[in-house]
Amino acid sequence: MTTVVAPGADVAASASATTAGPARDAGARRSAPSFAWLGLVPFAAYVVLFLAVPTVLAVGSGFFDDDGAVTMANVEALGDPVVLRTFANSAGLSLLTAAVGAVAGALVCYALLGAPPEGAVRRAVDAAAGVLAQFGGVMLAFAFIATIGIQGVVTVFLRDTLGVDIFANGTWLYELPGLVLPYIYFQVPLMVITFMPALAALQPQWAEANLTLGGTRASFWLRIGLPVLAPSFLASLLLLFANAFSSYATAAALASQGSQIVPLQIRTALTSETLLGRENLAGALALGMIVVVGVVMGLYSLIQRRAARWRS
Repeated sequence: MTTVVAPGADVAASASATTAGPARDAGARRSAPSFAWLGLVPFAAYVVLFLAVPTVLAVGSGFFDDDGAVTMANVEALGDPVVLRTFANSAGLSLLTAAVGAVAGALVCYALLGAPPEGAVRRAVDAAAGVLAQFGGVMLAFAFIATIGIQGVVTVFLRDTLGVDIFANGTWLYELPGLVLPYIYFQVPLMVITFMPALAALQPQWAEANLTLGGTRASFWLRIGLPVLAPSFLASLLLLFANAFSSYATAAALASQGSQIVPLQIRTALTSETLLGRENLAGALALGMIVVVGVVMGLYSLIQRRAARWRS
């Protein structure tokens, strides 16, 4: 019997063998273990040692008394009027400085739209925002004390030259109202950093389409620009709120007396000689702060995902 080989069968078999080879190689490569995740080990160790462990210890201490027995007394203290007023002060201060910083920072970003992205002005503002957003703590407190403190340069000039005493009604700089200006100082550059990418992502074709359809600059911002930017603006506002709510060093350096905000109340619980035996209250206060910041950052994440849709 004579076997008839169809034309092209050898070619098909050869092609099949050729494609099977790379397929087997690709399968072998896919099954090979990957060690790329090892690059995350240093960062994961940092997060665990300096974030997760301190958080668990701080929060966990709020559920124990000095003898190590489980108690809810510290958590129940969160309902104390003094503690509630402290949380209200922190929330009010954070909301005020976040709102002012968000509006002022958004105006700075809008002004930068006319500058070339690679120009000197844009580079200088970006660099300054990156530095000033991290300029806080004792350095920032000293800067304000030296400038508008009781014997600050500006205070002495206004008093001796113009007869204006900015502390005529009390030393407000060292109390809760005195924290507003330092907080706004680092809130504005943080807003510039977070909101500028969203504003720069507005497509010029949208403005051109608006003009082609008979729209005006005002109609563009009211019907296109502001609705598109609203999620990014709100997300940045929440980030600024969380940033102010958790700030400690600047307030501790300026308001050395009293516990007007939650971070200072935690310091008092840990160091005060009049609250002996209530050190674990600091853990309950930390739990309250974590809940507030966690809710805010959860909302921030949801809004950011919504804002990322049109930018992609």
